[in-house]
This record gives sequence, structure tokens and C-alpha cells, in this order.
Amino acid sequence: MRISIPISAFVAAIVGFGGTLAVVIAAAKAVGATQVETASWVTALCLAMAIECLWLSWRTKMPVITAWSTPGLALIAASSGFTVNDAVGAFIVTAILLIATGLFKPLTQLIARIPASVASGMLAGILVSFATGAVKTIPADPWLILPLIGAFFVIRLFNPALSVLAVLIGGGFAAFLTGRVGGLPTPELSTLTLIAPHFSTASIIGLALPLYLVTMASQNLSGLAVLRAAGYHPEPGPLIGVTGLFSLLSAPFGASTTNLAAISAAICTGPDVHPDPAERWKTGPFYALAYLIFAIFGASLVAIFAVLPQSLIVLVAGLALMAPLANALSIALKEEGERMAATVTFAVTASGLTLFGVGAAFWGLVAGLAVLFLEMLKKK
Repeated sequence: MRISIPISAFVAAIVGFGGTLAVVIAAAKAVGATQVETASWVTALCLAMAIECLWLSWRTKMPVITAWSTPGLALIAASSGFTVNDAVGAFIVTAILLIATGLFKPLTQLIARIPASVASGMLAGILVSFATGAVKTIPADPWLILPLIGAFFVIRLFNPALSVLAVLIGGGFAAFLTGRVGGLPTPELSTLTLIAPHFSTASIIGLALPLYLVTMASQNLSGLAVLRAAGYHPEPGPLIGVTGLFSLLSAPFGASTTNLAAISAAICTGPDVHPDPAERWKTGPFYALAYLIFAIFGASLVAIFAVLPQSLIVLVAGLALMAPLANALSIALKEEGERMAATVTFAVTASGLTLFGVGAAFWGLVAGLAVLFLEMLKKK
């Protein structure tokens, strides 16, 4: 045991939680979740991740780190016309699809065959509204927002992982000291709240299916790639299946999908953690402990976010998704022969189009694949 093992685990947990909690809040707000339901959402997510990491890391003796689906949460936050009950129904369907993917290898291979350019175009279309939303907060409170944006881009030159967390903490203190926050809420322990699911064709096609595709393409496949890059050889099925199972168990309490982590995993899988790869799996239990603590105090954390200025929350969410947006755009436009299909996917997804009750992410994927199919026909 080295001190670098718990330190790496706690840094990964704090960065992952603090840097993207604003996206969870935005997603919950988009589907009309109450503060109690939002607290349950966060608590259930943290509990699911704690158990997944503990079990998978101990079982496989690999540093298997899980996370909530940040792109999936962005998809939910960018949606409209859905209730929290619709969202829970969609989370259940997504979890079942993930379990099926873990059990049946051909499903994993099928998702992997979706062109990276089209999948990334869809993801970029989802994320771009958050980046533009961050810019739009400037006129609302320039004296708070502009210094935070400047601090973000300076800090990321030296430590990209901590830049968003620094903006959140710094912005919170600045808002409190300048009287933008009326007062801090009373600390309270978290509770879980059952939310009845509602299943509809619109929510399954417009929310569950895009959520599944985004989670698989941008999270699970990336998470597997991080483990392989670190020299591990994980069997994809059991890892995806276990995250799907705990997503299913936590969904009735409002929790969205959990999956294999990429950025957080990179912090826990490198040689800085431990020179011996066989010892790095021990980051999993410490990471799980951190998320257990977050679960206990999830209600208080949600309450703190509720009293912070809305412009600060929007800014933090936008900055947290800036790097994933840049990565998605670079992948979408990488292959010259697929650029038009990726651009069409991006444009349709970013438009916010709703047709027959189905959201833009699905139609963006359909449009991009159709353009790609036509171009393949021409080549033949």
C-alpha cells in the first residue's frame, strides 16, 4: 500500500463529483424533479457507483472505476417535454439494454460499429448548448462570471482536471462573500425517494435509446480503452453488465445511468498510482469510500447548489463539458469522407428538433447514418 493509492482515488472522486454535479442538477431540473427527488437522484447514483467500484475492482483485481454518464446527463438536460417519471422509465429501459449488452457480445460489437464520427457528431450536438449557455451567463453577472472564466483557462494550463472544481469552489465563495447567496442551508443526511416510472414510446425512443447509445459510445467504450491503454485486459461483458444491473436497481430512486469512467479512470490507472499494475486495483475501494461519503451528504450538497446563483451553475456545467465537446468535435471531423454525415448529425442534434414526440438526438443519429449510407452507395 502506498499513499499515492488513496490520494489518486480521492482526487479522481472529487474531480468527477464536483466537476460535473452541476450537470446532474441541470438534468434533474430539465425533467421537473423536486429538490428532494434531485437529492435522491444524486444519493442513488453515488451508492451505485460505490458498490460497483468496490465489487468490480476486488473481483477483477483491476482498477475498474465507474462514473455517472456525463454526456447522458447532458442529453437529459437538453431534452424537453419529459417528466421525472418519464426519465425514470427511460433509465430503467437503458439499464436493461446495458445488461443485455453485457450478456450478449454481438450487441457490444454492434454499438462499436456505429461510426465514431456520427456518434461524436451526436454527442457534440448535445454538448454545444451547454458551451453557448456558459457564454450567455456573462451579461447576467459579468463581475462574477468573467473572472471565473479567466481563472478556468489559466488553471487548466497547469491542471485541467482541477480547473472546473476550482471555478465551482471559487465561484461559490465569491457568491457568498458578495451577498449573492442569502445563507447556507442546514446540513442534513440523505434519504432515498421512490419515483414511479412512466413508460411511453416517446421517452423510450427520444430519451432511453439515445442515452444508451451515448453511454456506450462515449463512456463504456472509452472506459475500456483507458484500461487497455494501462496494460489491462478486461472482459467487456461482465463490466458493462454489472453497471447495467446497478443502474437498474438505482433507477427507481431517480438515478440515471452509471457506466465505466474514462477521465476518472485515467487518474487511477497510471504508473503514478503504483509502479506495479497488479496493485492499482486498490484505488477502487478508496474511490468507493469517497462516493459513499458523497451519498451520505448528497442532500446537503444539492441544497447548497440550490442557493447558488443560477448563472454560476450554468457556467460550471458549460465549462465542465467544454473538453468533452472539443474532443467530440475533433473525432467527428477527423475522417474526411465522413465529415458531411457528422456535420448533419451535429446540426440536427443541436437544433433541438422534436418530431412525433421524439427528441433531436435520435433524429440527429438517423440523419447522419442516412447521409453516410447514401455516400457509401455512391462509392459502390
